[in-house]
Amino acid sequence: MFDILVYLFENYVHADACPEPAQLARKLTAAGFEEEEITEALEWLSGLRQLSDGERPAHFARAGSLRIYGEDEQVRLGVECRGFLLFLENAGILDSECREIIVERALALGETEIELENLKVIVLMVLWQQDRPINGLILDELLNESDEDEDEQAPFSVH
Repeated sequence: MFDILVYLFENYVHADACPEPAQLARKLTAAGFEEEEITEALEWLSGLRQLSDGERPAHFARAGSLRIYGEDEQVRLGVECRGFLLFLENAGILDSECREIIVERALALGETEIELENLKVIVLMVLWQQDRPINGLILDELLNESDEDEDEQAPFSVH
């Protein structure tokens, strides 16, 4: 599914330029993606669109508030993921509303623990859907896989 999300980001400058789900599914099939992955990605994107169009979670934080993660969130969004979200907030890339959409979409995956590389794609897609500008260095960080084994840098450091 994450390959499809990156493909959409790379092929559609704005989320609004993306075709309707049925046409998009045909295009993704023609691009070589499997039907199961396409269905999963389209369902996930539908949830993202609903959040971006106003159906936001009731628990949105106010600007400047401190986010305390629940026990389930702590398990599913490990220290690396939570640290990365905090880094993006402190850098002014995310506000509390955007962070909450990212957390909701990450938890919607249903995975036991979200990998940092997958969270980066989620961040990218939320920023893309909301048509927010993305700094070039941050974009590199979101699109490039972590090279921590090679250069032993923190996975959320700006290169």
